[in-house]
Amino acid sequence: MTSILITGASSGIGRATAEAFLAEGWTVGLVARRAERLREIAAGQGKAIPLPADVSDPGAMQAAFDQFIGEAGRLDVLFNNAGIFGPSASPDEVRVEDFDQVMAVNLRGMFIAARLAFAQMRRQSPQGGRIINNGSISAHVPRENSICYTTSKHAVTGLTRSLSLDGRAFDIACGQIDIGNAESELVADLKARQPDMQTMDVADAARSVLHMAQLPLSANVQFMTVMATRMPYIGRG
Repeated sequence: MTSILITGASSGIGRATAEAFLAEGWTVGLVARRAERLREIAAGQGKAIPLPADVSDPGAMQAAFDQFIGEAGRLDVLFNNAGIFGPSASPDEVRVEDFDQVMAVNLRGMFIAARLAFAQMRRQSPQGGRIINNGSISAHVPRENSICYTTSKHAVTGLTRSLSLDGRAFDIACGQIDIGNAESELVADLKARQPDMQTMDVADAARSVLHMAQLPLSANVQFMTVMATRMPYIGRG
């Protein structure tokens, strides 16, 4: 496997993952809305392909996939990473529009990318590939005042399971990485409100994605949890 498309590639976990794969010699498609960030990452990297697009826009994502396949020849791995946290508020204080926005990126966007990747992997020769969805610790247990994000990430787990099941016939493996408190822009916003928050280097999350992607298609990490060791996840009441 030598080609990967990464959504949410302009910062945080997505950027760190892109840099890790480029260092290993992979052809890397960089999908995000901020074109200038993508060009910055791709500068001097012959195997980096900037693909500015909004993951919730089916037409833009189709164009991004078409360009990537045109240049890379095939798609071995999709890292379905793009996501936003949304408002941190009591459920009754969350606007419906804000809930919809989180669902549009975290769930609709992830489905759009997975759908396009599945179609490509099903028809390419040799057939098959791997889809890695970025879940979250919030796919298991919520933070306070995180109803939008938590709902979306629980749904991602259902998406992962369905893709894994439906992909068997086509040699398409699907797994999910649930990352806790990697030092991304999203976590930085939370840490500003909780200065004692335990975090880990975002590069550790990226190396975990690389491990999942480098497995042969005969093996699959179905679910992986990687988090700051002292994060209060295990044992919280």
